[in-house]
Amino acid sequence: MQILITGGTGFIGQGLVKQWLTRGWSLTVLTRNVSKWQQTLPQVRWFSHWDELGKDENWDAIINLAGEPILDKRWTEQRKASLLASRVGVTQNLYQYVTSLAYMPKRLISGSAIGYYGFHPPEVELTEDSQPGQDFAAQLCVAWEQAADEIRQLGIATCCVRTGVVLGHGGALQKMLPPFKLGLGAPIGTGKQIFSWIHYDDMLACIDWLLQNPNICGVINATAPQPVSNAEFAMQLGKVLHRPAFCRVPATALELLLGREASAMLLQGQRVLPKRLLEEGFTFKYPDIASTLSHLLAQH
Repeated sequence: MQILITGGTGFIGQGLVKQWLTRGWSLTVLTRNVSKWQQTLPQVRWFSHWDELGKDENWDAIINLAGEPILDKRWTEQRKASLLASRVGVTQNLYQYVTSLAYMPKRLISGSAIGYYGFHPPEVELTEDSQPGQDFAAQLCVAWEQAADEIRQLGIATCCVRTGVVLGHGGALQKMLPPFKLGLGAPIGTGKQIFSWIHYDDMLACIDWLLQNPNICGVINATAPQPVSNAEFAMQLGKVLHRPAFCRVPATALELLLGREASAMLLQGQRVLPKRLLEEGFTFKYPDIASTLSHLLAQH
């Protein structure tokens, strides 16, 4: 297969690239640092500007996962602009490129996030049919999906994947481990907020499965079927690491660190269910948080 990827050097993208290379697929990946990645993965065709690609390319699929990390800095106006540019801007550039092609790509899988739904009380169940929220993260996802929809309207079978917190070797889990290993891990705020997550292997499997099932279009929630409260997650993580997790991280501490808007993503939550994945027959290898953490942290 001939696949064009944005976000191929990110947490999820790198896993997909390595997996698909083992199948002998031809991968072309957008990056800001061509020289670095050429040395790391010379089997991949790397590019940094769209005009480096020809108009006669014949792509089987485009995987659009580009986006800067959302919680690594405070959300200043400048940071919000960067987050928009790295998602919406890249997708708009992709649209411009696709319109120049002689051959229309067959498939587009484009990123989004469960932040689309905004924040909800623990008892509210959210599926792909639920309405968007009003906060910045929700509006970012709405704009991102709208940009992808412009590409869909060109006649490409398109799927937008609203991803939960991906738990794997790296990413969010890696940042959580140090305090838990020291016995300082704890629920955040009240701990009642719902944590919608997905195992890294299931995330890769989901995108690969969607790629090979181009009849499945529209929105997909990429979350495990058993979301948990933040307190339950902290308890299970502490249990796997054989460390206590009884104290609480005060909400005010997070608000001081990240600002009120960004900290809300950790202090509030949403119970997001993978309704369409289950209906379409996707099988989760790690459906529950206990088996997921045990698998990921077995060596600890």
